[in-house]
Amino acid sequence: MADNDAATSTAVAGERERRGFFGRTLLFVRQVIDEMRKVVYPTRDELTSFTIAVLVFLAVIMAYVNGLDWMFTRAVSWVFGSG
Repeated sequence: MADNDAATSTAVAGERERRGFFGRTLLFVRQVIDEMRKVVYPTRDELTSFTIAVLVFLAVIMAYVNGLDWMFTRAVSWVFGSG
């Protein structure tokens, strides 16, 4: 099995050397198009629920950070005195 992998990688390396710049670019574009055909896009309902979940999560994190900021502001004002 390892011999087959080595032969394949050698063949691929040799093929890369034989292709020119435009051949490699065209191969890349073809591979990108093939991969894009495999993509499964979310439905409208999934997209809506994911968006709502992200917005709720962000609101919770913002409230948490705001609470920490308020606590640290009060603590610093108490330690150093408010001028």
